[in-house]
Amino acid sequence: MAKPAKVKVRVSTQPVVVMEAEVARKIRQHARTSMKAEVCGVLIGNSEHERMTVEACIAGINAAQGGAHVTFTQDTWEHIYRIKDKEYPEQKIVGWYHSHPGFGVFLSEHDLFIQQNFFSNVQQVAWVYDPHTDEEGCFGWVGGNIEKLSAIRVGYSQSVEIKDTDANVDQEEMDNGAFEAMAGSGKSSRPPEPVWMRWTSRVMGYGAAIVLGLVSGFMFRNWQLTPVVQAYQQIMEHPLEACRVLLQPYMPVPPEQNGGGAPAPIPQQAAPEPKQQKPNAAKGNNGKQ
Repeated sequence: MAKPAKVKVRVSTQPVVVMEAEVARKIRQHARTSMKAEVCGVLIGNSEHERMTVEACIAGINAAQGGAHVTFTQDTWEHIYRIKDKEYPEQKIVGWYHSHPGFGVFLSEHDLFIQQNFFSNVQQVAWVYDPHTDEEGCFGWVGGNIEKLSAIRVGYSQSVEIKDTDANVDQEEMDNGAFEAMAGSGKSSRPPEPVWMRWTSRVMGYGAAIVLGLVSGFMFRNWQLTPVVQAYQQIMEHPLEACRVLLQPYMPVPPEQNGGGAPAPIPQQAAPEPKQQKPNAAKGNNGKQ
């Protein structure tokens, strides 16, 4: 009896891409340095079966940039391999990334050419990020075609200490908890707020509080000085009236305010009586009359 012929069936499954949160942050930061022209780089990591882990990235220096395309030049590849051999000798290139400033997440004809000729391995992906909308997505090989992947996770993969009471926790649940699953459509969740944005918000908040305090102090000080300023203006406009008001306590009381009668007479001192002179005796001859 003849044996049935074996039929090879190609299973079209999407690979699971796990990216470190720090790598995603570096890609976004690199893309925001050029809000009009595309930038690019490569993804460094490891792959095992249907699971790919992105652990680092290398920016594409000296790449040929354009408004809607980017190209890896010879100088770019030399820079990438020099950094990889020095810092990531045990890892391999698992894909590439580039930005689409202002025109969404997709692969253009030029991007497909790069993916097909430079990243043709089935375990290599293309990561696209739009710095204008913070939208990002990942594209990979599925059944010989390049499609947008949905099994994407971004998070931290640091080891977690397991207590004795938690020894029965399922390993798959730990993996799912260590990473944030992206939306099924391939779009990422809202990226965490960058450190520079948090510090900018704090500085702006402190600055607003200081300005508000200065304005409040100025208004309070102005409110206290208002009577003084008004009095000074009155003195400058009517100096004689101001002098009369200031000297009024030292001026004599008018007659009409002294009981309504005639003014009190001023006592006068009696003149001294004239001294009487004694009469001189008539002098005769030898004092005789």
